[in-house]
Amino acid sequence: MLHDVLERALKVAQQAEVYFVSSEETPAHFEANRLKRLETIESQGIALRIVKDGRLGFASTTNLNDIQGLVNKAAEVAAFGAQARMEFPGKSDYPEVPVYDPAEEGITTDHLVQVGQNLIDALRAQNSDVLCEATASKTITSTTILNSKGCNLSFMQSNFEVSLEGTVIQGTDMLFVYDALHSGNPIMDARQLAQSLAQQLELGRRVAPPISGAMPVIFTPRAVSGAMLWPLSSALNGRSVLQGASPLTGRLGERIADEGFTLWDDPTTPFMQGSGMADDEGVPSRRLPLIHRGVAANFLYDLQTAGQAGRATTGSAIRWSLGMTPMPSASVMIIEPGKASFEDMVKDMKRGIIVEAMLGAGQSNILAGDFSANVLLGYRVEEGKVLGRVKDTVVSGNVYEVLNSLAGIGKESRWIWGRLSAPPLYCKSVSVSAKEA
Repeated sequence: MLHDVLERALKVAQQAEVYFVSSEETPAHFEANRLKRLETIESQGIALRIVKDGRLGFASTTNLNDIQGLVNKAAEVAAFGAQARMEFPGKSDYPEVPVYDPAEEGITTDHLVQVGQNLIDALRAQNSDVLCEATASKTITSTTILNSKGCNLSFMQSNFEVSLEGTVIQGTDMLFVYDALHSGNPIMDARQLAQSLAQQLELGRRVAPPISGAMPVIFTPRAVSGAMLWPLSSALNGRSVLQGASPLTGRLGERIADEGFTLWDDPTTPFMQGSGMADDEGVPSRRLPLIHRGVAANFLYDLQTAGQAGRATTGSAIRWSLGMTPMPSASVMIIEPGKASFEDMVKDMKRGIIVEAMLGAGQSNILAGDFSANVLLGYRVEEGKVLGRVKDTVVSGNVYEVLNSLAGIGKESRWIWGRLSAPPLYCKSVSVSAKEA
């Protein structure tokens, strides 16, 4: 069928690319401490991209019985499409990147239910007043990329996700705790999530007095994702650079962060959600330094933005949905760990806060590197000791200023969302504002 689509497309266009994806997801959802919903969701579809008379056309469909309609739509769009500054890739040698574990095929719905219920029971064993929501799900995806230049690539990917959220209501006070695990392998035991939430509850039940001013802040890996991932990935995106919107435009080779800070994009990392042997245009994957020892090293390009910039693609094309064209984006971001232990960073803090989770960070001026967000979960520290949870508190700053004033980089990293590996970051001075009681 896919070869049929390609042949029909080449009757009306000079180049063509067919992208096919099929997935099966089985999630078990828990609400109010018990199983709420168990289902299996299947989907499949085709996306077609063509170059016709020098312009790009694109169309997608989940109706596999209307192939000619898909081709006609792509041809119609090409009449108004952007000028093509790219050619599709041909046959390539691809790195071996394990992203599919056949053991996931044998995971039963009973196992998913057991994982979720065991998590809830483990947390509530010592916290009977917590109201829990949980999800345990497995997803298997099959992808094929076929184009007129000879690329013919097929691969499978497995993904397993377990998440747990707890809420404790005490009068007018609400405490939210959350954590999740993602892996390409089946997760057989997720009790560490219950332990993580139990620790959050222990630290967060006591409310500390409000604190404001410029002060040291420790961002845990989840908070690093919330505060810094969007500004950095936006600034390093080749599309933002082309538009002149990135503050890093023209600054490759310049120092933009502390020399201890190194950031990679590495889609060759085994069994991570963003990994694979190739990007979503069939370009071989490779490990790419983005910021090396504080110096801006590379921008992320797909085929089209690379052609517009007069550069080579970095193999960074991602399709966030079937109905979207590929765009440059980071796949698996890795912040290199440092030498400081989390305990030593806390002990070093005379007066400051630890930020565990943030809410609303995407509402600030991301392209300029700014972040400003409510602290969904954070703790006040005095003389190296955690006093309790902060409430009605906002942290704000600029990611480049923060990364240039690091007091320490944690030595222990953890994976967030299956797309970021980050250690805690100890920042010398961040603006903190709190509503007085």
